[in-house]
Amino acid sequence: MATQTGPAPTPSPGRFNTADASTAELVTRLADQVTTLVRDELKLAQLELTQKGKKAGIGAGMFGGAGVVALYGVGALVTAAIAALALALPVWASALIVAVVLFAVAGVLALTGKKELQQATPPVPEEAVGGVKQDINTVKERAHR
Repeated sequence: MATQTGPAPTPSPGRFNTADASTAELVTRLADQVTTLVRDELKLAQLELTQKGKKAGIGAGMFGGAGVVALYGVGALVTAAIAALALALPVWASALIVAVVLFAVAGVLALTGKKELQQATPPVPEEAVGGVKQDINTVKERAHR
């Protein structure tokens, strides 16, 4: 009867000789791999949500900027109306030109903000979800063999 002195050699990760491993060793390896896999998928999900959160913040800030610029545009339009009543063409015409420029800036900011918000939604970590689905399919395939 041969006795083994010292711990059993553990194969390097990724290379398992399942023919020589006991069921308990295989279950332990599976648990370790699943734990590592879940941790990695959670890290990926966290990274992905952080990136989407930043894009959503930028988009919301641009929408806020568009609102402020539009408010200035309304102020310019009011000024143009007052100037049109008080004076002849030159004052209100220049105020109207300023209002048009402000509204154009607001439109560009609004469109850019909309684009940023669309890139950030849906707030689901798509890469991580896809990775988990792929992992589940792989485990199912291996279980059927």
